[in-house]
Amino acid sequence: MFMRLKFYETCDDHLIERYTITPEQLRFTKSPKESIELAKQDKNRHAILMLAEDKLVTFFVLHEKDGVKPYSTNKAALLIRSFSTDYHEQGKGYAKAALQLLPDFVQEHFPHINELVLGVNVPNISAQALYTKCGFVDEGRQVLGFNDELIVMSYYIER
Repeated sequence: MFMRLKFYETCDDHLIERYTITPEQLRFTKSPKESIELAKQDKNRHAILMLAEDKLVTFFVLHEKDGVKPYSTNKAALLIRSFSTDYHEQGKGYAKAALQLLPDFVQEHFPHINELVLGVNVPNISAQALYTKCGFVDEGRQVLGFNDELIVMSYYIER
């Protein structure tokens, strides 16, 4: 199956409309619609879609500059936020595939970036395991998120 990452464009709205995110998922993340609205107001937020064939399966935002500050002092870091997989597509490996495609995508579109950073909710054990499996490292930092404590994890991009 052909999978790719792409920047959100308004022509993708039909895909966003079909994306299912549950109240349980919303405990840990923002919806794609809410995230896209924030990205439209902030040029440093980039909404990213992962498509499997032509179906939107995973969504997240890459946040540059000020967005990174609570998580890292590295000026060459990029924050991953609002990461989710369509409820009907969970358990199929799409989140892992998106994270595996991300370093090359970042090198192509953000060549100055050498670190990806994210915050994962302390109770979200399955997400922590996924991020660890994909090469993210918990370096013992925590920050306060919108619902509870977040574990800060980093992935270092090799040049």
